[in-house]
Amino acid sequence: MEVNRRDDVSGMTVTRLEEFLKNPPAGFSVEVLGSGYRVHSDPETSLVIIDDFDSCRGKIVFQNSRGRRVKMHDLREYTSMRKSLLSKRIYLLVSACEEHCSTASGEDRVLQHYVVSINGNDPFIKWQMEKGLDWTISSVAGESYRVDIDLTELLESWAEKHIHVITDELLKVRPMWRDACFTLKYYSDALFDFPHWFGFSKRQFKLRMT
Repeated sequence: MEVNRRDDVSGMTVTRLEEFLKNPPAGFSVEVLGSGYRVHSDPETSLVIIDDFDSCRGKIVFQNSRGRRVKMHDLREYTSMRKSLLSKRIYLLVSACEEHCSTASGEDRVLQHYVVSINGNDPFIKWQMEKGLDWTISSVAGESYRVDIDLTELLESWAEKHIHVITDELLKVRPMWRDACFTLKYYSDALFDFPHWFGFSKRQFKLRMT
């Protein structure tokens, strides 16, 4: 398999997980443990939204991570989260899988794991994020809601120009991206939150390249 190890395009950086652990970016350090790795980050500059991950090298734990599903319970928490999204580098763990190819367990065959970061302060990324968050809030004001922020199109655009994946059979494949989104969940204290109960307050917006 041949892939670019690290590339930065339009406010987005894509790094193979192995490379990230071996040469972490500024603001990160990696502690090697007997059972895996512990990744430390600077919460002042980085917003990590990665769940604990079991790899062939052991368990990888990202300290200070908010997890892929971020829960907020009041306006103060939402305001703080929004500020982080629009000012920090956001880190997410994704998988490039081989389309229409499954393992014996029925799961997609993973070609490579990547740590993806997007610059929330990049003008175009920030504009899209603000627009998506404003649309979500205005749609469900005063209610509980869930919004998925999807990076799939960003990764597909990046892959077309910057990744070259070859299977063991030397056939070129187009990767299918898994876990390429993260979720914000806001819980209102409204007593009769019918839209949330019936699933009407779920929203999604996608980030795109220029």
